[in-house]
Amino acid sequence: MQKSIRLSLSLAGTAALALASIPFGAAKADNTKVAQGTAADLGVMSISLKDAIQPNFGFQGALQGAGTPNQAGIGGFLPLVTGDNSVFFLDAQANANFADYNNYSSIINTTVAGTTISTSSRLGYRFLNSDRSWMFGVNAGYDSRPMATGPADTGVNVKNSSTVFYQQVAAGLEAVSNTWNFNAYALVPVGTTNYKLNSVYQGGALNTYGLDVGYAITPDFKASLGYYYQNSDLGTADSSGVNGRLAYNISNGLTAGVNLSYDQAFETRFSADLKYRFGGNGNKTASEKKAWQIPVLTETVRNRDVRVHDSKAGWRAFTDDIEDATDAIANVATKTLDDLHLKALANVLNDVNNIRNNVLNDVK
Repeated sequence: MQKSIRLSLSLAGTAALALASIPFGAAKADNTKVAQGTAADLGVMSISLKDAIQPNFGFQGALQGAGTPNQAGIGGFLPLVTGDNSVFFLDAQANANFADYNNYSSIINTTVAGTTISTSSRLGYRFLNSDRSWMFGVNAGYDSRPMATGPADTGVNVKNSSTVFYQQVAAGLEAVSNTWNFNAYALVPVGTTNYKLNSVYQGGALNTYGLDVGYAITPDFKASLGYYYQNSDLGTADSSGVNGRLAYNISNGLTAGVNLSYDQAFETRFSADLKYRFGGNGNKTASEKKAWQIPVLTETVRNRDVRVHDSKAGWRAFTDDIEDATDAIANVATKTLDDLHLKALANVLNDVNNIRNNVLNDVK
């Protein structure tokens, strides 16, 4: 656990140093050039955040990914306190989690089954720099995930499938402009983190620490690339990984995204997601938001799923190791006997040949 905390602090420190090296607010407002003019020309500085920031609500859905389920649900952003240049907010979601598709496990071996309800909540604080060209934020919260399990996709026969409950605390740092997006996060399971899922496999919630860097190719089309490190008490999924994302703002708060990730435990995983928000700024296109030159203060917080993986339970892994060892010994023994048998056969043939030669000599 101490190693995990040190790693998250290290990632957060790295992100802070990277952000500190960028001249976010060094330039004066009258030097902040954009296609249509300066921030002052656009009237950005005169916009009242209390008028601009309003609650928004809607739905979201996603296909299964690396340790995450197929899901769909509702969510919303609620500004609690709005200042002249900042907002203190609550971002909450509730999702129905569905079974894995095509008997393909989202947690490596055991398939997720049935329908359960997961929750996610974030309290956060976001503020704009002096010329309102960058937004900075910090958030923290709690996530829960009940998980029903089904058969294994490995062909192994399992019994006594169970429904278990995972939970985690999370924290994040963010820095967003109209062009760049930096997001550092930590997901830390709490409570009971490992469960026996069935007669063969045990499941554990993953500690995940990551940093995503995004770039706006156009106001409506964005890409990001990230690094993450994951580990758990089971120790079988400890590894680093990379992920990439493309997102497109279709219209009026409707955003679609595709995601690709790779790590040694889950290998390559593809997923897609869809989100719709109405009310507040959610129904404005990215182009209209860019005209304001104010970063999106009401954007949904990302990286909030409880990620789970599974592996063979300790006793089963031990017996499988014994079985593998005995198989190896049996193979070596069989090969050895085969070698001895061939040598014995060669000796018999040699003896027969000697007898034949002796008989021929006597005849002569």
